[in-house]
Amino acid sequence: MKLRRLGLLEPNDVSDTGAVEAIENSNSKPELEYVPVVGFVNSIIEQAVKDRASDIHLEPEEKGVCIRFRIDGILRKITKLPIEALNPVVSRIKIMSGLDIAKKRLPQDGHFNYTIDESIIDIRVSTFPTVYGEKVVLRLLDKKLNLLRIEELGFTDRIFHDIQRLLKKAYGMILVTGPTGSGKTTTMYSMIRSFNSTQNNIVTLEDPVEYLIEGINQTSINPRAGLTFPVGIRSILRQDPDIVMVGEIRDLETAQIAIRAANTGHLLLSTLHTGDAPSALTRLIEMGIEPYLVASSVIGIISQRLVRKVCRSCIQGIELPPKAPEREFLGLSADDKVILHKGRGCYACGYTGYYGRVAIGEVLTVTDPIRRMVLNKESANGMLEYLKTNEDYSTLLENGISKVKQGITTIEEIARCL
Repeated sequence: MKLRRLGLLEPNDVSDTGAVEAIENSNSKPELEYVPVVGFVNSIIEQAVKDRASDIHLEPEEKGVCIRFRIDGILRKITKLPIEALNPVVSRIKIMSGLDIAKKRLPQDGHFNYTIDESIIDIRVSTFPTVYGEKVVLRLLDKKLNLLRIEELGFTDRIFHDIQRLLKKAYGMILVTGPTGSGKTTTMYSMIRSFNSTQNNIVTLEDPVEYLIEGINQTSINPRAGLTFPVGIRSILRQDPDIVMVGEIRDLETAQIAIRAANTGHLLLSTLHTGDAPSALTRLIEMGIEPYLVASSVIGIISQRLVRKVCRSCIQGIELPPKAPEREFLGLSADDKVILHKGRGCYACGYTGYYGRVAIGEVLTVTDPIRRMVLNKESANGMLEYLKTNEDYSTLLENGISKVKQGITTIEEIARCL
């Protein structure tokens, strides 16, 4: 069968008639008919896993297909293919993820599992039509990845202890904020792991479930079947939960039900997209939640970013000159002797000078003065000024600067993230 000659199917692949006809009727060039597409797609996935990539991007251009990996939050170009290879490679990925290979003008989403060295990698696939062909992004998730404990996330001791105090509360809402890719979900999983699951009924509602945790009841939302965040939270509250984790508060309805849960004796963890911790309180009010409900339900907010760490294989110390502009950024005088650290670039870090990432964060514990400010609809900046003046509050930037002084990351990386 020509479908196998194209190298799109492995012996155990099963395709429907529509998929076969689409390939049979395609205008594949003769020189590509024997290209081992299966082997190529497998090798790209395996290389991405080896390089610790979180995403694979296949981007069609006018004269080729650019393949990039997102490693430590930054995209790196890996290779470039001739444009003629686009259709066979995309078709192979669609077959693996159960997508319609004949549908090229509409976005599609799917997923498949890939096994490497006994590890099951869950790969989420998204296609998107562009002027030069279909762009494909693959998100890689290791289902059996050993999740970090809170103390292993890289937060300072002070932030760690602040989080621990929040988790000892009997009920209320704890929010984790930050942009996409800032490690919010990992932090929530770490908090969930800290509870004794034999004594607590812990239920999660996610989009989708990213990592499996033994002893936790985890559910993925399914909008097509009618299981949305609001519907799921309502059902969870009838399951006698002690702790509820909601993947994200996206709209007013979800926020209202989550706050109701937090006010009725449940500890609820969720995420919100805001720039810092005080902004989460004002965001909920802007969404339509009454200030008195925000003040009574939210007990704490963790805001975080992920910054790249200096590669330990090629790290070097650089003494900062007395008149260097970086001194003002670091809060140092001209007389302070300081050595900053950077990576020269080596094979281990892909010649970037960075290897791995660490979290920086800030924790806002909602105290009575903050509740009064919420009730008065104080701005996020007003709350931040109060915190810095009256409660010895440590901001994201201050936490990042401390990581620079410790030689963990660089000024350039802090500036990029903040």
